[in-house]
Amino acid sequence: MHLRDLRSLTTEGARAVLDAATARAARAGHPVSVAVVDGGGHLLVLERMDGAAAHTVHSATTKAATAASTRKPTGVAGGPVDMTYGLGIALAAGDGRWTPLPGGFPLLVDGECVGALGVAGAPPEVDEDVAAAGAAALVP
Repeated sequence: MHLRDLRSLTTEGARAVLDAATARAARAGHPVSVAVVDGGGHLLVLERMDGAAAHTVHSATTKAATAASTRKPTGVAGGPVDMTYGLGIALAAGDGRWTPLPGGFPLLVDGECVGALGVAGAPPEVDEDVAAAGAAALVP
């Protein structure tokens, strides 16, 4: 057979993820941008919290697209990032499609990536925590 059944993230599900992430960021006292994408890395919902820097919109969206593409969290927990490799991958992937920065998290359901979210605007460990909180809100 040449077809398979795929799950897809609904707008309602994307908003639940976004709401959980922005609530965590607010509790932590960090205004951030949160982007939620579908499994192909295409934007579903986006919020730039009051006080979040303008550049965080692009960064959050890129982190989400990267997490959807790789099906793994972005960044290297506690380790250095090889920026030469990262630059090469970013150029090959295309504008806004790959970043080594932490804060992207895939949304996995039964091993299948239905989407991802990206968080930008706080220190790396806070971006990661906020992204994990958003991902935990997805109830399959």
